[in-house]
Amino acid sequence: MSVRRPRVLLAMAPELLPRLLDERAARRLHAVAELDPEVVADDFGRPEVAVALAEAEVLLTFWGAPPVDAGVLAAAPRLKAVVHAAGSVKHLVTDACWERGITVSTAALANSRPVAEYTVATVLLSNKRVLQLREEYRTVRGGRHEWHLRYPHAGNYGRTVGIVGASRIGRRVIELLRPYDLELLLYDPYVTDDRAKALDVRSVSLDELCRTSDVVSLHAPALPETEAMIDRRRLALMRDGATLINTARGSLVDSAALTAELASGRLQAVIDVTEPEVLPADSPLYDLPNVLLTPHIAGSLGNELHRMADSAIGEIARYARGLPFLHGVRREDLDRTA
Repeated sequence: MSVRRPRVLLAMAPELLPRLLDERAARRLHAVAELDPEVVADDFGRPEVAVALAEAEVLLTFWGAPPVDAGVLAAAPRLKAVVHAAGSVKHLVTDACWERGITVSTAALANSRPVAEYTVATVLLSNKRVLQLREEYRTVRGGRHEWHLRYPHAGNYGRTVGIVGASRIGRRVIELLRPYDLELLLYDPYVTDDRAKALDVRSVSLDELCRTSDVVSLHAPALPETEAMIDRRRLALMRDGATLINTARGSLVDSAALTAELASGRLQAVIDVTEPEVLPADSPLYDLPNVLLTPHIAGSLGNELHRMADSAIGEIARYARGLPFLHGVRREDLDRTA
């Protein structure tokens, strides 16, 4: 099998390049591809980028890459593949790419791992009532309490965790939670009963999942049919003291209804994604003691970006050897994926 070094153009926010490619990854990329690391496309119209684009066979993209539309493709006669070193390609790969037959790969699987790990950690901490215990311990500093008497219902033994969406991340969360003494429920309209059985979960309706789970964890894509799927009515179905975890998309939840429930103190929440993406400064969610609010960091952060880089470089190495991508994206799957 012949091995060659295809011409690659980097497309991303330039300031992110050193965060994505450390010295080890850069050496590995140069071993399998030809590229100019000084040319980073955050705008395909710049003169030096246009020259590189005309020669590029592969785009290695990351956060901040501009969309690859018909105009870009017209200026890239040799382009055959887009390798995205991050998750969703919906903002990046346009219909023109599919019509031309551009092959596409994503590092979504690599990015799913830290999201799943974050989710599992917060599931376990939520059932342990860590947020309430932290707040109460602060108020009695220097004093003593019989915590076992005050929190008789805390703990993970026999708790029910509801997973909304058997996405890459949802399936990984199920896998990671399986060793614990938990009952796992799943709502996903695309998953058959046989598939749910293979995942070792019980398939239920979304209403039943909300009504019977101690923790509800969201892993569905942002689609018209999933917008505000967790609305005021379904929030009201949740048990007193239950926890909602959202590491998927803020649009899955009715934000006003969730804020009202959390302000009442009836529910807990772990919120990594919001609608809007950055909450206004006066949002109560910043200060509520029953809320763990983080700024969309459940996915790859810090050195976890290197896992996505390794995945993308591995795909370029396969392309150079004439092999199909391991993590290829199909146009027909985009309607029900993130």
